[in-house]
Amino acid sequence: MARRKSRILAFQALYSWDVGKEPLDTIVTFSWAAPESLERLGEDGVLFSKLLVVGTIEHVAEIDALIRAYVSAWDFDRISRVDLAILRISVYALLYQKDIHPSIIIDEAVSIAKEFGKDDAYKFINAVLDNIKKATVK
Repeated sequence: MARRKSRILAFQALYSWDVGKEPLDTIVTFSWAAPESLERLGEDGVLFSKLLVVGTIEHVAEIDALIRAYVSAWDFDRISRVDLAILRISVYALLYQKDIHPSIIIDEAVSIAKEFGKDDAYKFINAVLDNIKKATVK
């Protein structure tokens, strides 16, 4: 459960970075998050969130190119910012967090999409991530 909350915090930070164009160093302070939420996450949870955010932003060009390749029938710019933030942190995790099983990454993305995305966004996210997993995870 702590990892899920860390992923949600990372997703929210990445969304904020994308929409608000806040600098990375401002985003990863999580100053906008409720202090009690950060306390509940603990040091490890906050660190995991930071890792997801920083890693995703450092590799955003590569991640976006991969997402574009698997949504070729869909205009990339029409993907909602919420869905894009979920896809980005999840693709980062699939590519660079080899210690986490891909099915866990996808399940968490689907859960976050159900909670924060619109209607059937979780189906779109599941399909894109599943295809990326099949092509990239060995």
